[in-house]
Amino acid sequence: MASLNDIASNIAEVLSYNPAEPLLFSSGTFWALFLGFLPLYSLLRKRWTQMAVFVLAFSFYFYYRCSGVFVLLLAGTSLVDWLLSRLIARPGSGPTLRRTALVVSLLCSLGILAYFKYANFFLWNINATVGSNFQPLDLILPVGISFYTFQSVSYIVDVYKGRVAPTRTWLEYAFFLAFFPALVAGPIVRADYFLPQIRRNTTATREETFTGFWLIILGVVKKAVIADYIAQYNDLIFQTPGGYNGFETLMGIAGYTMQIYCDFSGYSDMAIGIALIMGFKLAKNFNFPYKSRNLTDFWHRWHISLSTWLRDYIYIPLGGNRKGTARTYANNFATMLIGGLWHGAAWKFVFWGAMHGAGLAVHKAARPWLGRLGDSWPVKALSWTVTMALVAALWVFFRADSWSDSWTVLGSLAGDYSPAKIAAFASARMLWLILMATIIVAHCLPTAFWDKAAAWFVRTPWLVKLLILISVVQLVLELRGESVAPFIYFQF
Repeated sequence: MASLNDIASNIAEVLSYNPAEPLLFSSGTFWALFLGFLPLYSLLRKRWTQMAVFVLAFSFYFYYRCSGVFVLLLAGTSLVDWLLSRLIARPGSGPTLRRTALVVSLLCSLGILAYFKYANFFLWNINATVGSNFQPLDLILPVGISFYTFQSVSYIVDVYKGRVAPTRTWLEYAFFLAFFPALVAGPIVRADYFLPQIRRNTTATREETFTGFWLIILGVVKKAVIADYIAQYNDLIFQTPGGYNGFETLMGIAGYTMQIYCDFSGYSDMAIGIALIMGFKLAKNFNFPYKSRNLTDFWHRWHISLSTWLRDYIYIPLGGNRKGTARTYANNFATMLIGGLWHGAAWKFVFWGAMHGAGLAVHKAARPWLGRLGDSWPVKALSWTVTMALVAALWVFFRADSWSDSWTVLGSLAGDYSPAKIAAFASARMLWLILMATIIVAHCLPTAFWDKAAAWFVRTPWLVKLLILISVVQLVLELRGESVAPFIYFQF
């Protein structure tokens, strides 16, 4: 029989940071902790300070389980930003002092991000350019640093421009920056949207609670059922570029196109659902992006919190569309280049962003001509096909391990498409095809259908909700791999 010391040791091991097993929304450990978190949170809900301290402590613990000692970096960043924001808004601060505080804050936040994320990228390029022999730094990228850095930057800029008042206490600001549902993979939270919610401190209604539960279930299905299962085949294609025929490669690219959507939007659904149960609203991050018929519409629907951030803090400050046509195209291109580099420190991400930027410019330039084509079904179908072909092809650069692997995978599309190969694939990958068809059909349904489905779920008796939950959990257990797969955006 296990001794108390053994039991305590096992519990401590489960609750400690393990880089091989970060705390994920799709893991049983997280949900066990969250179920323990909720009753205490409910008891403290109307006592603002105690509630905020408890949520912040849980958020820091959550981040510790995801990124270990880097929780200290998060706490330090939040303290520096808060102190500088108070200095910027202090009545006696002159223009020079305010600008200095802004610059120091931006240098701290962006400098830390640049060091961890881009130092080795720059060293590699210096080596390649001048033939030097700088050794790569032994760096580990803190989880979610790209997300909370953008929140930090938007907050300090908004305080400087007078769009938001700085928080009265560090506790309030740290709550905003480290709020655990959105901490490691978004949605990117904006201060003008979220801080008033912290101050109002309202309790979730019954409808909000069950809508949040519904979003969590949808997110689990997208991530833990569909994305993680279809990823098993997609990984084979990208791990062995050039090793599969044309049809198999095409299916792998199509599979990854759906995988990254299910994975990332699934995380966003869970994050929004968890926050809603707690009484907080996070902005919608995905709006059926694969229905888009042009790249402009795609970026209005995909990773909305990032695209609006880039618009408000990069595109508009560069001049937006106020400086003439040529400048508008250049601003679009520059903004998407930055967006590509934000996603990863590699030239393939820069190329991915550049091609989206070029595509946005081409679409804007072609709008007068496209308008004369009308809006018939053939035009809609052709527009959608061209858009999706470009989006899917560019996802190859996002997923492949290197620049050369990306081109190898795309080159494999010219291979065999014989009926025998297609039949063999269908026979071997029937469940994969079924899950792909499921998410495609679900994506094509009208938005009103999903609104009605959510409303129906809210109205259903507890027994029906429980049966749905049990069914989803059973699907996860049946289709899961050997370990819980991390989210694609977990290390951004």
